[in-house]
Order: sequence, then structure tokens, then C-alpha cells
Amino acid sequence: MTATLAPPVRIGKAAVGALGMLAVATGALESVVAPTLPLLQRELDMSTAEGALLSIMLLITGALVTPVAGKLGDRYGGKRILIRLMAVVSAGGLVSALAPNLPVLLLGQVLQGAMVGALPLSFILVRKHLPAGEAKVAIGMVSGLLVGGGMTGTLAAGPVAEGLSRHWMFALPTIAVIGATLLVNRLMPHDPPGRSDDAGIDWPGLVLLSGTLVTLMLVLALAPDIASQPLLLAALIVALAAFATGWTAVERRAASPMVDLRMLARPAVWKSSVLTFVICVGTAMAVHLLPQLFAVPTDEYGFGASATEIGFFLLPGVVAASLAGPISGIGARRFGSRAVVTAGIVIMAVGLIALAAVHTEVWHLVIGKAMIALANGLCVTALVTSTATSVDQSDTGIATSLVLVTRVVGYAVGVQVSAAILTAGTPSGSAVPAESAFVTGFVIAGAVTALSLLVARTMSKGVKE
Repeated sequence: MTATLAPPVRIGKAAVGALGMLAVATGALESVVAPTLPLLQRELDMSTAEGALLSIMLLITGALVTPVAGKLGDRYGGKRILIRLMAVVSAGGLVSALAPNLPVLLLGQVLQGAMVGALPLSFILVRKHLPAGEAKVAIGMVSGLLVGGGMTGTLAAGPVAEGLSRHWMFALPTIAVIGATLLVNRLMPHDPPGRSDDAGIDWPGLVLLSGTLVTLMLVLALAPDIASQPLLLAALIVALAAFATGWTAVERRAASPMVDLRMLARPAVWKSSVLTFVICVGTAMAVHLLPQLFAVPTDEYGFGASATEIGFFLLPGVVAASLAGPISGIGARRFGSRAVVTAGIVIMAVGLIALAAVHTEVWHLVIGKAMIALANGLCVTALVTSTATSVDQSDTGIATSLVLVTRVVGYAVGVQVSAAILTAGTPSGSAVPAESAFVTGFVIAGAVTALSLLVARTMSKGVKE
């Protein structure tokens, strides 16, 4: 049947631009919690653990939705699934904007997590409607704009939350998401289905992966309290192993698995996934630690910064992140993906170790954050682009979903680890972590990031003539 379908319509710059606008809007909505977490913790009376949970709830949903969205997009058409997904995201943004308390806000974040699946769907549309060379440039642009949108949200969230209210910091990017979705719906032609199989959604795999991720987050959150509740932590570790083992077994036997582990066995895919995970762990630890460090009172060792000031301090990171996508694309074309990823890892590791050693002035943190933002953008853009162009067109959604799942899982793990370090480093009776807790977090993040060079050096050069 698919052989009788008309070939896809070639799209112009306006349609690609609409996808870019959607990437900016979703990136902004995804990122507003990070710089305002101290403010939200005060207004909603949240503990450190509850703040970490709020930070990762969106990511957990994203890790579950992304592979399903990629598969459905490959099978039924990217535009059809993208529009439906963004309707869920818009609903989540409105729930978050209207949330009167933490439970409702968590629900909104769960719904917003569907936005993580938008990126592989955008790649499907680009690859179906553009020649290979132009598709690679467009994928790099969309990926870079997502990072830039995230940094823009980080910058604007504080002033909006303090100048208007925390409700508006969710409402404004949600309005942008709705507008960009309508534009994509109008400008992007429908793409023909890529697959004709009748296999349904792998619900057992989805449930088991949900259990694996939630249990993993609980283990990381409870790790600092191992002395007070060792039996509970041991039980959770056993449950985590059971969920992970069961999920792997189900995915290997499923006729249409949620995550195709056979594709993960391909060197280009698993190397990109491992590198993305490690790089995002390091990035997430810095993203979580820096706002907390900025907010530490001046009579301790911090700067007593407000949410608006925190956003202003992160402005150089916005610039660095927005430049990372184009730089990564140019660098990959000239020197190869491996060179770009290696350079990004070195920059990030140096930035993290530098923050651990020197963080007594605002400009120390500003420069360190800019280096990390640039490095993250370089690496993730190069890894996603190389993965998307290393597989058959019909597998674009599934392959990039694997990499993006590791991105959100790595980010969630990084946030939880940094929160656990701060919790463990907070003296009894105090609400402020010891300075050594921040140093420990930066050192661990830098060391883990540096170890990823062992994987990066085995990548193919990926130079395209």
C-alpha cells in the first residue's frame, strides 16, 4: 500500500522555521523550574527532596513518552503525532500555570513531559521532507534552538515570577507553545505513514520502564538517609533490579518493543546514548547546584541572589547555548562528530572542576556555567545529529528517541544525585548545605564527564565530505 502513496512534499524555510519556533517555546517551558526552584521551594514550602522531585517529574514522563512518540511518528506520520503531543503539553502548561499547590504543579509537569517526544518527531518530518544534506542542517538548527529556548526560559523565568507571579512563568511559554503548534499545523504538510505493521503499543514495556525510572529516582533520593532506613533502601534496590530485568526481558521478546534494544546494539547508537547520558548527568548537576549556590545567604558563603538575579547571572550561558548548535554543525562537517564531542567533553570537565576549585565570586560561576552550556550544546547536538543520519530514514524516530531517552534519564539522575549530595551535606538544624557539599558535587560531575572521553575516542570520525 505504501508504494502507491505520493512522495512527500518538499518543505521550505517557513516550515522549518515553525519547527524551530516550537523548539524554542518547548525548551523555554521545560526550563523555567530550574532557576526559580529556590523561589518555588519557599512559596510552596517544599523540602530539598520535594524540590528535586519537581525538577525531574517532567523528565520521567519524557523518558516514557519519547520512544512511544518516535515509534508512532515513524508508523503513522510525524505531523499527526506531533500535533496531538503538543495538545497534551499545552494542557500541562495551563495546569502548571493555574496550580495552587505542589500536587497540582506535579500533575502539570507530568503532562508537560510529553514535550520531550517532540524532538524526534521534528526529525522525522525534516528527514521526510528534505534532502539528506539539508536535513542534517535543519536537524542541527532545531536541536540548537531547543537548547537556546531552554536557556531563554532559564533567563526569563526569574523576572516573570518575581515581577508578575510564578503562575505567569508557566503561562507565557505555554502561550508560545500553542502559537507555534498552530503554525506548524498550518505550514507543515502531512507526511505519509512509514510503516504498515499492526503491532500496538508495548504497554508491559511502558509499565516496567515506568517502574524502573520511578524506583531509580527513589533510590537516589533516599541514598543520603541510608543509615536511618537501610531496609527500605535495600528493598528499593531489589525492586529496581527486578523492574530493570523484567523490562529488558519484555523488550527482547516483544513483537513491537517500546525501545528496540537491537538497535541499541549498533555501535553508533549505543555510544551516542552512553555519551549523552554521562554529559547530561554532568550538565544537570551544575544546573541544579548553581541556582542553589547563588541563593545561599551572603552571611554564609553565597550571594543571596533573587530569582531575577540568578537569571541575569546565567545570561552568558544563554548566549553560549544559542551558539552551540551552529558551531556544532559546522564543526562536525569540517572536523567530524568525534572531534566536536571530544572538545565539548573537555570544555565541560574543565568548567566543572574549575567551579569546584574557585567559586567565591559571581563571575566564577557565570563563566563556569557558560562553559558547561556551550559544551552541552556542542555534544548533544553532534550526538543527536550523527545518530539521526546514521540509520535508515524509517528508523529516525526510534534511533533518536533512544538517545533522547538517555538525555532525560541522565538529567534526572544528575539532579537527584546533586540533591542527595546537598541533603547529606546539610548540618542538622540548618537549612543551608555546607560549602563542601557543592565542591563535592562539582568534583563528581567533572570526574564522571572526563571518564566519558574513553567512549568518545572510540567513535567514528563522522566527517562528511
